[in-house]
Amino acid sequence: MLVGIALGFVVGILPGLGGTTTLALMLPFIYDMSPVSAFAFLLGMNSVTATTGDITAVLFAVPGETSTAVTILDGHPMAKRGEAGRALGAALFSSLVGSLLGAFTLLVAIPILVPVALALGSPEMFMLGMLGISYLAVLSGGSMTRGLVMGGLGLLLATIGPDPWTATYRYTLGQVYLWEGMPLVPFIVGLFAIPEIVDLAVKGTAIAEAKSGKLSGVMQGVKDTFRYWKVTVRASIIGIVIGIIPGVGGAAASWIAYAQAVQAAPDRSRFGKGAIEGVLAAGAVNNAKEGGSLIPTLAFGVPGSGGMAVLLGAFLILGINPGPDMLTKHLDVTFSMAWTIIIANVVTVALSFIFLNQLAKLTQVKSTTLIPFILLAVYLGSFATNNSIADLLTTLIFGTLGCLMVLFKWPRPPLVLGVVLGEIIEKNLFISIARYGLFWIARPGVIVLFLLIIGGILYGHTQNKKTVMLKEQP
Repeated sequence: MLVGIALGFVVGILPGLGGTTTLALMLPFIYDMSPVSAFAFLLGMNSVTATTGDITAVLFAVPGETSTAVTILDGHPMAKRGEAGRALGAALFSSLVGSLLGAFTLLVAIPILVPVALALGSPEMFMLGMLGISYLAVLSGGSMTRGLVMGGLGLLLATIGPDPWTATYRYTLGQVYLWEGMPLVPFIVGLFAIPEIVDLAVKGTAIAEAKSGKLSGVMQGVKDTFRYWKVTVRASIIGIVIGIIPGVGGAAASWIAYAQAVQAAPDRSRFGKGAIEGVLAAGAVNNAKEGGSLIPTLAFGVPGSGGMAVLLGAFLILGINPGPDMLTKHLDVTFSMAWTIIIANVVTVALSFIFLNQLAKLTQVKSTTLIPFILLAVYLGSFATNNSIADLLTTLIFGTLGCLMVLFKWPRPPLVLGVVLGEIIEKNLFISIARYGLFWIARPGVIVLFLLIIGGILYGHTQNKKTVMLKEQP
């Protein structure tokens, strides 16, 4: 487990490589291990990548994982104003809380929650995607029109690749590179990291625009986790539930949890400028989803995420069949996996706190020294995704787009959310129509989710009006 943690720590800091890719690379090393040892190694590695990915997201606006991109929105602005310690303390401790809640759910709730997940068909999955899209207005930073436009552009980008109905390729420009759709890691890294690097180069200063001296805000970040405990718990629950639902993915969970935190806040104008609640939501959901995604993987062999799909390969290598046997014959392995997630995250957060002072000092280093190393990490991470030069070009293209969006104040989160949810929405809509015709609209789950969407939009509109009224008051 400790070897796995060490690997996960490095992988989480390197953008683009990702826990899923590293899981696949490490599978050949488990052939001679016992099941408990093998899963301790693999889960020890996989469960810490999101935690350490938050570190680079806060300090350099470079997401170590696609799911940690949302941490940039408020974590990096805090680092730029000299509050890197507080942001890191909040991100790391909320990650620990999320991982503990996710693992606890795995331990006690498999018999209860798995039937719920299995009851969700393609119509409900489509409506869940639409629920995420309904948050576009929340993520738009005040302009609903601009948010919807960028969300629509994200949905269009999500249509690149094979058509789910006919399997024909669309908008690939004759390039094999685009046959699998929009490459997510180069897209997100370019959109968020490149504009920050350009901003650093133009200013010629350190990342932190204010001198923070000794890193003294770490405990304040920890206290914020308890102060805004509702935000942390809600984000953790969202991560667990979405982790249980196969196919939605961690990236979607992180954006949905963040949007919920924005929508529930009394003053939404602070988000994107360094709101601590945004950091807490992002940190909690990223780790809570791991425990949730293990539930359908263990109980029915249905992977709750890409990483869990790779983990199924480990079951085959070790001669274990995921399913009811994991709740009876191999119950010891199941419990050891939950405890591995708990202990691995405790160890990782403890080590991170020990070295936070040194890590945060990097924000005081001059940009001329840091930029070459950050650029190297960005392009190395993008290239490592598919080992393709085209990934570097994709990073450059969307980096340029990200710079223009920052310059003209167009919101970037709705664009990412549209790309992340687009495939889920389109695929499940086709399946719903093919299987149920128009009768899928009358399913109880669809009706409930539709009412949640309407309620969320009305609530967000009400909160927006309150914010405008507060600003207009003398």
